[in-house]
Amino acid sequence: MIRLLPITIEQHTVLGVEVLLPKTTLLSISTDHGYIMCGALDVGLLNDRLKDRGIIAGRAVGVRTLEQLLEAPLESVTHSAEQLGIYAGMSGREALLRMT
Repeated sequence: MIRLLPITIEQHTVLGVEVLLPKTTLLSISTDHGYIMCGALDVGLLNDRLKDRGIIAGRAVGVRTLEQLLEAPLESVTHSAEQLGIYAGMSGREALLRMT
């Protein structure tokens, strides 16, 4: 099952997505410019093989809900995210605000 959920952060609306899979749930929250995601996100792949796309993204590990994804510190971020002042250790909420 897939669940889409609008989430308001300050005055911005972002889109939460939960994909329920056997034994795991994929989580992401996106803006028009970038996204944060659970541990399934391969930041290395985005930085290396897909670097020409300039993807703005961050990865949080150990999260099981969209709410946890918002509050968790990011474990890693893409180079394009770093250019916006997004860094590892920043909360998902803070990163999304910089992506809006």
